[in-house]
Amino acid sequence: MATLDADLIARKLGYAASGDLILHLPLRYQDETRLTPLRDVRMGVDVLVEGVVVHAEVQMRPRRQLLVEIAESVTPGSAHLYFRLLHFYPSQLNQLQPGARVRLFGEVKPGFFGAEMVHPQMRVVRENTPLPATLTPVYPAVAAFSQNAIRKSVQTALAQADLSETLPASLLTGLQLPGFAEALNALHHPQPDADLNALETQTTPAWQRIKFDELLAQQLSLRLAAHQREQLGAVSLTGDGGLSVKLLAALPFALTAAQTRALNEIRRDLARPHPMNRLLQGDVGSGKTLVAALTLLPALAAGGQVAVMAPTEILAEQLFLKMHEWLTPLGMQVAWIAAATKGKAKKDSLARIASGEVNVAVGTHALFQAGVSFANLTLTIVDEQHRFGVGQRLALREKGGGIELGQVPHLLMMSATPIPRSLAMSYYADLDVSVIDELPPGRTPIATKVMSMKRRDEVIGRLRDYCQTGAQAYWVCPLVEESEKLQLRAAEESHAELVERLPELNIGLVHGRMKSVEKAAVMAAFKAGELHLLVATTVIEVGVDVPNAALMVIEHAERYGLAQLHQLRGRVGRGARESTCLLIYGDALSDNGRQRLSIIKQHADGFAIAREDLKLRGPGEFMGARQSGQHILRFANLETDIDLLEAARDAAEELLSRRPEVVDRHLARWLPRGLDYLRA
Repeated sequence: MATLDADLIARKLGYAASGDLILHLPLRYQDETRLTPLRDVRMGVDVLVEGVVVHAEVQMRPRRQLLVEIAESVTPGSAHLYFRLLHFYPSQLNQLQPGARVRLFGEVKPGFFGAEMVHPQMRVVRENTPLPATLTPVYPAVAAFSQNAIRKSVQTALAQADLSETLPASLLTGLQLPGFAEALNALHHPQPDADLNALETQTTPAWQRIKFDELLAQQLSLRLAAHQREQLGAVSLTGDGGLSVKLLAALPFALTAAQTRALNEIRRDLARPHPMNRLLQGDVGSGKTLVAALTLLPALAAGGQVAVMAPTEILAEQLFLKMHEWLTPLGMQVAWIAAATKGKAKKDSLARIASGEVNVAVGTHALFQAGVSFANLTLTIVDEQHRFGVGQRLALREKGGGIELGQVPHLLMMSATPIPRSLAMSYYADLDVSVIDELPPGRTPIATKVMSMKRRDEVIGRLRDYCQTGAQAYWVCPLVEESEKLQLRAAEESHAELVERLPELNIGLVHGRMKSVEKAAVMAAFKAGELHLLVATTVIEVGVDVPNAALMVIEHAERYGLAQLHQLRGRVGRGARESTCLLIYGDALSDNGRQRLSIIKQHADGFAIAREDLKLRGPGEFMGARQSGQHILRFANLETDIDLLEAARDAAEELLSRRPEVVDRHLARWLPRGLDYLRA
């Protein structure tokens, strides 16, 4: 029965089995190793006290509660203390009869009758009941289970677990780390003289060992996945038959040095007979799409097909238009597949892709659905890759058709959310990363201003004057996460209001629930200068390029994340005009919202914003990893544990090349349920 309870507790706490509870580590500790005499208690301090019940009664005012008085002894005049139980069982009242001895742990506060505790932890004890020999752990809990139940389950797991060492003694000695069993014992059962501050800030040697082990498991698993991928084959793409020269000659600008460097790194990977697995990251407007277009040319020259996948229809459409503009003059066929593509148009496109007539298929998640098949998929490009789940990326990779034969498409992932160095070292350890770290010449700086909703009327008034100078502007509507319908209504209401108040201006509206044809028509009109102002939801977050648009107004900017704000701001500053982004915030501005607006105002560099975003949100939220299936670090902190991360990275290389048996043992402990999703 105890094992069943432990398994249930483990599942409720988020673990697969009770054995995993050895790594359910305490949040903090209580010192129940020494008693404080009642006469020595101090207000506002957590203490362990013991005494004899003198009086207990149920009071009905101000609410039903049990008030108990205890004293150090039954001797008249001895020190005493009160405690209240706001929720109690009849059995507790029966236990707390005069003469019963109780032990209490809690904070002492001033009460109506003197010093008191409110709802302390309580045990009925005998006079010589021994005290704990170690500090008492307080574990992360769920409502259904008490600390005692969790402690017992953790103790059972520790007693039954194999805590033998997985790592070589030489490695531990070099890093001055304790053994695994020793570290666990120090965390679950710290000695009374342990440094509580160091334990709770996770800086003790025992904590360093646990963090190192976790980081090492992550590094090993990702590098093992990379090594396994290298056992697969891919088409070696060594040239593009002059297609790059033709494409670049048709452009009115040259590649930046950063674009050239990134392209050369990608081309080197494509030439290998193993599948490329590279991430191309660059700030908003750095020119990733052009690098992607140049990347796919060797695949086309070799007679292969390319799939380009984007998370939203408007981004997929923008990519399609760019690819069509650049590749059609080179004699290539480009098709667009999205969920909204229906009927004969979809049937024709699917047939052309399946036959190999289409060279490049651009689309949303519709690309990896069952009805889509490729004749010769050689390269997959995934834009804004963190928005896709691992299973989705795997499904598209398998469209290559040759995975059973060890032949898979090359993969290029792109992200406009720059990734801090520590995150890249950790979560992208199995990827090669190319960075476009400069913007094309001619991009103008964007002035960012933050203002209260109270000045909204003033902004609308100035908008009229601004647009009448010949410039164009965006008005981004409030984000309503709870309901797409409410967000749509907010956009329609904002559009109606601005049309009424600014009759001199031509104002368009674009949102995610419009048909693709309607969205395309509005965007084309805006790009052609036929609209002064575009009212929009976040469908314009990425991929929209209108050089004459130089003003961005974002309503209720406090509702947006830093990456979204930076992406939206990047829609302006693309031409010669001075550009401005106005962030309007509502009355209920939280501390976190205030921090985000301050960061976006102070920083224009996406990498600096990404570092701040990582501090605010943590890696799981930053990467979209909770949705994508990535293994999230539970103990290590990528801001403060960078030294441990570097040590784990170095150790992983050494162990993989020289000690494969150590790798197996370590991963069996930390990732017992396999690495399937790490292979994507």
